[in-house]
Amino acid sequence: MQPALEGRTALVTGGARGLGAAYARMLTEEGASVVIADVLDEPGEALADELGPRAGYAHLDVTDHDQWKALVAETSATVGPITILINNAGVHSFGTVQGDSLANFRRVQEINVHGAFMGINTVAPVMAGAKGGVIINVSSTCGIIGYGDQAAYVTSKWAVRGLTKAAALDLAPDNIRVFVIVPGPFATPMTAPFRRELEQLVRSQPVSRVGDPREAAKLVRYLCVDATYSTGAEFFADGGAMTGMSLPEA
Repeated sequence: MQPALEGRTALVTGGARGLGAAYARMLTEEGASVVIADVLDEPGEALADELGPRAGYAHLDVTDHDQWKALVAETSATVGPITILINNAGVHSFGTVQGDSLANFRRVQEINVHGAFMGINTVAPVMAGAKGGVIINVSSTCGIIGYGDQAAYVTSKWAVRGLTKAAALDLAPDNIRVFVIVPGPFATPMTAPFRRELEQLVRSQPVSRVGDPREAAKLVRYLCVDATYSTGAEFFADGGAMTGMSLPEA
């Protein structure tokens, strides 16, 4: 059977490790040519080597519009028009609304929100020329409810959801479907410093464990391959956390 994404070209930002690496691995397994874009050059290059000839690595600062334009142009010329974009790059930050610095608040928005906007803005014309595509933005459970001491991060992940809705409406005439996924606690390098706290947190959610990145990748596969009658929608991979929390056992 032919792989589901044979002949497609995908760009994954923040693809060097964690959830981004899981998305890149799934896409290559499904036959796509994948550009792993990140600022973490060493792990990004190592992952591309591991995944084989379908994968390549490119240094990309998602806050630099000129770098976006250069990468999209080069990819289109050498690999093929990008028809799958996963705006996964992001940073986490602790800080309260009264204690965080304006510089840090801006930095988080520039990476998590402006970076996703630049990706859509740069790639959408290529997708339109290719008669369609799929864009997947990455939010968080922090983008569904408020979390204390994470003002910049919470703000950014709510904004990503709004950006997704706007893009889905604007790009529908070009046959471009736009989604946002909402990951909960996953075992990644980003969450490693507070893994113990996560283990405690997930005990009260319906699926009471930390997620495996491969599970999020399966959701991304569904959106790329099968979700042909959906756009602008939010898809959860959160262990049911946003459904509600169970009371602890006595």
